[in-house]
Amino acid sequence: MNGYRELAAELRRRIDSGEFAVGSTLPRIMDLIEEYGLAKQTVRDAIGVLADDGLVVTSKRAGTIVRHRTPVRLPLSRYRSVVEPGGTKGPWETATSAAGLDGEMRLLQVECGDAPADLAELLELSEGDPLVYRLRHAVLLPDDLVQVQHAWYPRSIAEVAGLDSAGKVHGGAYGALTAAGFRPRTASETVESRPPTPDEAAELRISGRVWVATLERLTRDAQGQPLEVLRAIAPADRLKFTYDDLPL
Repeated sequence: MNGYRELAAELRRRIDSGEFAVGSTLPRIMDLIEEYGLAKQTVRDAIGVLADDGLVVTSKRAGTIVRHRTPVRLPLSRYRSVVEPGGTKGPWETATSAAGLDGEMRLLQVECGDAPADLAELLELSEGDPLVYRLRHAVLLPDDLVQVQHAWYPRSIAEVAGLDSAGKVHGGAYGALTAAGFRPRTASETVESRPPTPDEAAELRISGRVWVATLERLTRDAQGQPLEVLRAIAPADRLKFTYDDLPL
């Protein structure tokens, strides 16, 4: 073995075999130098290949960590099952549970603000009208961040539905909206992929060469009134959006 690509292939084999488990730390660079008899830059380049391929994430404090790569299937039907109020799981928790995974939606931030032009247009408001913003992390327990969600609601609707409070909404926002008299009827989604920004890569713990999938969802009630704008981002290799049983 005399090149970084060969070393990257060998380390990939050891990761795929389970020798280096998900969440574990690869040997230190100095240990790999000693084990394989390669130059320091060669080892660094090999780890860079693994990071760009999404197998590991590097941290100055923690070293090189084997990355979670379990994909989560998100069927369109995850929405239908959480519209009725009184449930205990939102769409993310419903989808992960159906896949035999232990998922949790964590609320990080709730704040009131004024609608910028783009959100005002989507929500059919005037620029500067009051909104409620909710920042959420979709994780696989114990601490595998899969998706970051940014959601906005007209403040008049959020206050009635209890979405302006800092508490977790058990059963999801759709159930809370229905209980408040704003039953979601349609959801229009746009899914795209692109390279992450540096801030996004840091938050999602990925290399800048691991592409992300972005989702924008606009939810309306039966009268066509906009209820929610959701913008979400995730590593593209972690989610499988499935649009099942669409009418043709």
